[in-house]
Amino acid sequence: MQLWIAIICIVAAVLIGGAVGVFLGITIRKNTAEKEIGSAEEEARKIVADAIKTAEAKKKEVVLEGKDEVHRFRTESEKELADRRKEVQRQERRIQQKEETLDRKLDHMEQKEEKVSKKLKEAEVKLEEVETLKKSQFEMLEKISGYTAEQAKSYLLSQLESELAHEKSVKIMEYTEQLKDEADDKARNIISLAIQRLAAEQVAEATISVVPLPNDEMKGRIIGREGRNIRAIETLTGVDLIIDDTPEAITLSCFEPVRREVARIALERLISDGRIHPARIEETVEKARREVDATIKHEGERAVLEAGVHNVHPELVKLLGRLRYRTSYGQNVLNHSLEVSYLAGMMASELGLDPTIARRAGLLH
Repeated sequence: MQLWIAIICIVAAVLIGGAVGVFLGITIRKNTAEKEIGSAEEEARKIVADAIKTAEAKKKEVVLEGKDEVHRFRTESEKELADRRKEVQRQERRIQQKEETLDRKLDHMEQKEEKVSKKLKEAEVKLEEVETLKKSQFEMLEKISGYTAEQAKSYLLSQLESELAHEKSVKIMEYTEQLKDEADDKARNIISLAIQRLAAEQVAEATISVVPLPNDEMKGRIIGREGRNIRAIETLTGVDLIIDDTPEAITLSCFEPVRREVARIALERLISDGRIHPARIEETVEKARREVDATIKHEGERAVLEAGVHNVHPELVKLLGRLRYRTSYGQNVLNHSLEVSYLAGMMASELGLDPTIARRAGLLH
């Protein structure tokens, strides 16, 4: 029994000691917390005080800056206002000067108007005097001449008509002669300018062609056995071959230049080839004829192109190409036609006409 009581007492003592320890711990913590709270409140009061001081200082700085900015704005505004006032005053002075100038001009114009009105009145008075004097003179002339105004006017008109008719005839004759002289001078000038602008070559061609030979033995080969080769050439080409004592040369004679050209080309190829017999002659002449036809077509197209003429019929082109082998008064006919075409185009340009039509007419003349 005593043991249990002792245990109970011990437990009670432990519990009481724990309670006292807890109480003491709480008390100590409370005191510590109160101290910390007190120090924190003190610190907070210090921070608040510092913040208030800083805010007051910032406030003062902001107020000072605001005052400076307001002062600056006020100064700039006053300066701008003063400048505007000066500009307004300057504009007012200019306007006032212009008004004064306008007033002076108006006064001057009024004076001029007064002078003009006076002169008009004086002119009207003088005009009335002139009309009166004119009327009295007409009346005096009618009395002296015995003609009325209408009769005198008719007489003067008839005299003037006869004189004008004569003068008109004389002037017409003078202008006609002058126009003739000017037309002749202009025509000569245009022709001379066209001739100066065109530099054409003059080529003289004959009715014969000479074919060179490598040696005189070739003459016998061209003649052939019993003359069969020369007869074949003359028959196929229509050209006369003249084989005489001229060294190393054969003459082709024909008034038809195209046939003579065919014979020349064929003979030169036969001499170059060396095979001369009737079959070869016929073949070579045919090739030469085709080549000359192609050359004729090419020359015709070239002439049309150089003259600047378009839409020419193909047959006319061939005829133009054949003129390449013809001569007139020592000049190649195709070159002559081109020269005339150029001259006609230049003269048409000088006269303000269509040069294309003129070139076409000159080429086909």
